[in-house]
Amino acid sequence: MGIVIRQSIKATIVNYVGAFLGFVTTVFVMTRFLKPEEIGLTKVIYEVAALVAGFAQLGTSASAMRFFPYFKNPEKNHNGFFFYLMLMPCIGSLIFVTLFWLLKAPVIEFFESKSALLVDYYNWIIPLVIFLVFWAVLETYANVLLRIVIPKFIREIGVRVVLLTVYLLYAFQFLNLSGLVTGVVLAYGMAMVASLVYVSRIASVSLKHDTTYIDRDLLVKIGKYTLFLVAAALSGNIIGQLDLFMVSSELGLNYAGIYTISFYMATVIEIPARSITAIASPLAASALKDGHLNEANLLYKKVALHQFIAGSTLFLLIWINIDTIFSVIPNGEVYRAGKWVVFFLAMSRLVSLTLSFGGSLISFSRYYYWGLYFTFFLTALTIGFNYLLIPHFGINGAAMATLITCLLSYSFQQWIVLKKIKGNPYSAGIFKQIGLILFLWGLNELLPYAGNPYADGVYRTVIIISVWFFLTYYFKISAEFCALADKYVFHFFGNKNEK
Repeated sequence: MGIVIRQSIKATIVNYVGAFLGFVTTVFVMTRFLKPEEIGLTKVIYEVAALVAGFAQLGTSASAMRFFPYFKNPEKNHNGFFFYLMLMPCIGSLIFVTLFWLLKAPVIEFFESKSALLVDYYNWIIPLVIFLVFWAVLETYANVLLRIVIPKFIREIGVRVVLLTVYLLYAFQFLNLSGLVTGVVLAYGMAMVASLVYVSRIASVSLKHDTTYIDRDLLVKIGKYTLFLVAAALSGNIIGQLDLFMVSSELGLNYAGIYTISFYMATVIEIPARSITAIASPLAASALKDGHLNEANLLYKKVALHQFIAGSTLFLLIWINIDTIFSVIPNGEVYRAGKWVVFFLAMSRLVSLTLSFGGSLISFSRYYYWGLYFTFFLTALTIGFNYLLIPHFGINGAAMATLITCLLSYSFQQWIVLKKIKGNPYSAGIFKQIGLILFLWGLNELLPYAGNPYADGVYRTVIIISVWFFLTYYFKISAEFCALADKYVFHFFGNKNEK
């Protein structure tokens, strides 16, 4: 777990710098200078492209994680692994970009009544698809090599700096709306190029390969796994974007913009999890390849615990300050309509970041096909809940539908993980953390209002996070946290935690 902790800490620092940039950009720049429908437009364009890109990858990111241990050999340029890494998304992009173009009419029909502005920028989605496909694949290549910090820097800081620049150019009228959309798309193109430059410095990017290296058995395994991922993607990929698509279709881009701001606030709690999962996944793939179930399941417990600690603590800090946040952001009275969207989406993210690594274990094991049995039903369920709840509860209904879907899907997934590979993410630390969060929420309710939203937010946050730190250490919720506290905090006071 040492390499996981070290790389995760470095990447998490990068993530939080990026989160600060994202917070400033989303909460203060976009809400001030962009109309809600313009925020909705840029978000929906990205999400449509991300959906198509998810199909076009043909499962490359997941299959790369699983099968890289079979190719790994630095002296032989990993036996031509990079060639196969590029081959599948090239084929997938050709297939799905063509399909996306042929399906232009029904896609436009879905959005045009409430989100007609999207129709004017339909063609910009295609280059964005290409950028997203190869950016993700190149980032995966760095991840399997256990080099996640620079890719995280590109994703969390580089892209956000470029996007902030684009939004400011639009705000001061150097760009019109078409220039804004163009700039957003090109920001992701620059990220793809930067990722290519980086991976070329840490590993071979040669397309030369030895066709004799892959024997028939390995080829069959890769083929079956890829076909499964494609089939699952056809249904499963849409789940993550469906809420925003249906808000855009049923309520319009204006509400999609409000939903986007709330969505951003909720997804902040995932930031530490991105680093932990990125570095832990290759280790899990290697352990399962060698049949070391106990090692993989121990990793699952540690990942689940630390992701839940980080996510639940961030959720608490956001929720105790939620009214303050809406009172200080530009046009906060407009975006306050998304308050409960933040709550429901954040709860769904908590479920996800605690149990999602179990899905990685299943996908890396010989039981990967089990996920497909539930995926199509889950998609139908997601569509049904959105159609049922959005007319009655608006954007809150979309967030509620996401939470219900998340609870059902991860409950099923965990049943499969427990039954097939005896994976159990729960530990005493998780239950201690739940108790701690409830205690801190109660403590917050006792704190008086400071009279000024800025002062109130600062003093409330400082008190809660200070109490959280000392109680987390005192109750030994995480051995790794205690070790880091000893090394970097209590060491200076000569107080070592006895274990």
